[in-house]
Amino acid sequence: MDEEYDVIVLGTGLKECILSGLLSVDGLKVLHMDRNDYYGGESTSLYLSQLWKRFRGSDNPPDHLGSTKEYNVDMIPKFMMANGTLVRVLIHTNVTKYLSFKAVDGSFVYNKGKIHKVPANDVEALKSPLMGLFEKRRARKFFIYVQDYDENDPKSHEGVDLNQVTAKELISKYGLDDNTIDFIGHALALHLDDGYLTQPAMDFVKRMKLYAESLARFQGGSPYIYPLYGLGELPQGFARLSAVYGGTYMLNKPECKVEFDESGKVIGVTSKGETAKCKKVVCDPSYLPDKVKKVGKVNRAICIMSHPIPNTHDSPSVQVILPQKQLGRKSDMYVFQILICQ
Repeated sequence: MDEEYDVIVLGTGLKECILSGLLSVDGLKVLHMDRNDYYGGESTSLYLSQLWKRFRGSDNPPDHLGSTKEYNVDMIPKFMMANGTLVRVLIHTNVTKYLSFKAVDGSFVYNKGKIHKVPANDVEALKSPLMGLFEKRRARKFFIYVQDYDENDPKSHEGVDLNQVTAKELISKYGLDDNTIDFIGHALALHLDDGYLTQPAMDFVKRMKLYAESLARFQGGSPYIYPLYGLGELPQGFARLSAVYGGTYMLNKPECKVEFDESGKVIGVTSKGETAKCKKVVCDPSYLPDKVKKVGKVNRAICIMSHPIPNTHDSPSVQVILPQKQLGRKSDMYVFQILICQ
């Protein structure tokens, strides 16, 4: 370990592993360390015994739940947009050869006390109770505008500068009601709160286009995909990429201390009395707690159920979005359901 590196990366979360992989591909000498004995950091996927040990202090879950290795429980559950940036990075770096993916079966939204499927095609849209007949006609005109919009083609802008008008001003042009706006903004554009309505409409439109492009990519029931064996597979995929290009990995390295010189410039990392020198350190916030500021938190709950979520057509994998207005909250709630893969 007593060597000099271009970059030392601390933590094997998704962001850290992506950076480690890309830096190694770029020819830099990379050392990647983690205090844990597994990859993934906070975004790891755990067997049932590991999950029980983490939250219950014992690695002996109840027998009726089945074999511990039949479970891969994501600590930060997240579906990926099928045409999103992360998927493009996976394809560009060829990390996809280390992974298997599955399309998510359905996308749902909570509205007026009921769960409704987000339409995935024209037939579903016509049958959907989310909008009335006349509202569907108005919404269709808006969807066509979004579909045809090309940032580089002024003819498609219809005289509207999306960098100047707000999302609310753009939507009002089509006369959509509040219920439809709530559905579009949260179930399609995937905004977490209503703050987007007062922001320039460009990001709102790009998010809707991404949803449509992702939905069309696999012709499935939703625009989402996920790693077949859990989200923890993603960090491991990029870790393999880094190793192929010469990156060095060290797990189970406790008390990784970032060393600074008198001027405050980073010079290395010490663990177990050994110091690795470096020019730069990249780490997750937990390795430098005195240099980060906590600005918020996310509450998560893990439920092991014996049945699918009601009113989701018994779909094995779904996402249900509960918009803030429907719950009287400041931000949306997301529910992910993934069936155990046999």
